[in-house]
Amino acid sequence: MATEVHIHDPQALYEQWERSQWNPWDVDLAADGENWQGMDEGDRGLILWALSSLLVAEERIATKFSSLVMAYDSEEEESFLATQQVDEIRHLQFYNRFQNEAVADPATIAAHVTRAREQLSDSFRRIFDAALVGAHERLAADPRDRAAKVDFVTTYHMVIEGTLGVTAFHFISDYLRREGLLPGFVDGYSHIAEDERRHIGYGVWFLREAVDGDPGLGDDIRRTLREMLPAVAESLTPPDREGTDWEALGASAEEVRDFALGGLRRRLAIVGVPLESL
Repeated sequence: MATEVHIHDPQALYEQWERSQWNPWDVDLAADGENWQGMDEGDRGLILWALSSLLVAEERIATKFSSLVMAYDSEEEESFLATQQVDEIRHLQFYNRFQNEAVADPATIAAHVTRAREQLSDSFRRIFDAALVGAHERLAADPRDRAAKVDFVTTYHMVIEGTLGVTAFHFISDYLRREGLLPGFVDGYSHIAEDERRHIGYGVWFLREAVDGDPGLGDDIRRTLREMLPAVAESLTPPDREGTDWEALGASAEEVRDFALGGLRRRLAIVGVPLESL
């Protein structure tokens, strides 16, 4: 039995969404373009790498989420999952607007994504172009396949949002606030992080329910995590860093690793699949 804690069900998460609307075009980016040009070249390169990762991640997620919406088990779950699809499009629009107004010449989303992909590692592609796309295709083929749904939610909510996304937000936003840089981006990124906390809450709820109903599904969660965690560690390593002893944006590799695994450990304990059991 999973640890007894209070977590929000899809209806509560839907109601939270209704109270948490924001508009990507209400975010003030007036100072960000000048900030961007004035940043230290090395740090700007790291931020560009991070922004590229965020943009490509949102494009992949926004276009590969419909299978989970189709796999709903109740009208309440369907309602919440539909809001999450809207959130992902909103995030993609905000990142694209930031590219247009602060980073590069205005272009289509596809053009920005193509340029951003040049910054990314093979490990990032394994997560978003192989694992996520594969999970989406298996679930789309059979929305009633419980193991496929567990695989998708583990890949997306536990790994992509709950590990990569939360970790990126923590260290990037801390650095930008500390340095007084890109205030508009930080504002929009903070709204995105709030949305993703709600999404992760759904993932924890669903996986806990799934494992409580069929403990054997815990093995599917473990298998997915064992396959993905090496690529996650590589994806969190900046492109010009090597090994396990590096520093970027004022954070050490050990700090990044401990933060990422700490959050994953807490969520898996609630689900009932301890990280140590992998």
